[in-house]
Amino acid sequence: MLNVLTQGDPKAPPLIIAHGLFGSARNWGVIAKRLSDRFHVITPDMRNHGASPWFDTHSYFDMAGDLAQLIDAPAFVVGHSMGGKAAMVLALERPELVRRLIVADIAPVTYGHSQTQHIEAMRRVDLAGLEKRSDAGAALDPQVRDFLLQSLDVQGRRWTLNLDVLEAEMPRILGFPEVSGTYAGEALFLSGDESDYVLPAHRPAIKALFPKARFAKLRGAGHWLHAQKPREFEAAVRAFCV
Repeated sequence: MLNVLTQGDPKAPPLIIAHGLFGSARNWGVIAKRLSDRFHVITPDMRNHGASPWFDTHSYFDMAGDLAQLIDAPAFVVGHSMGGKAAMVLALERPELVRRLIVADIAPVTYGHSQTQHIEAMRRVDLAGLEKRSDAGAALDPQVRDFLLQSLDVQGRRWTLNLDVLEAEMPRILGFPEVSGTYAGEALFLSGDESDYVLPAHRPAIKALFPKARFAKLRGAGHWLHAQKPREFEAAVRAFCV
């Protein structure tokens, strides 16, 4: 079972938030807290991330199955990037569990930009000599340094990421599995207008699996739209999850 953070009244409508690659439940703390006035927000650490168990595999069927274990009644499901693909597979495989689906800045397609360079950079960090989190920053890409450092356990001198499995499973993470059927429910594909993760060319693939898909963009946001435009992201979730 995944490690989860929960906020809000357990009797309120459930809302699951699935984070992206190298992320954690804590990344969504502010948005989860704001949404907890209306929803019972359940934010898991995905497998091989954070305080959740480490496994030898990291497929989207695995992750969708993990999410399904958290749902007792039909839930609103939000997923970003890797978490968005897991949420899509959940909706396609177990549609009865998904009340409405929000996919944040990702499409059901294979991407060509590997993230293994960040794994290699994290491995280069001298964990044995680590005194404070900022000591690890020099080896990391400045554009994602602060984000990656949130997965560094300074006291334990370890990354809370299963780097070996994430590297081995990177082709699966970048891809999207063959899934039969469609999700007949309402789905919102929300992207940043400065991101190239969801392109017009991806819409036929999206519509083939999610025939009721709607599309919206957050102005001034890139791939990390929930962090760059948290208020606007929150408003979109509130408006769609009715």
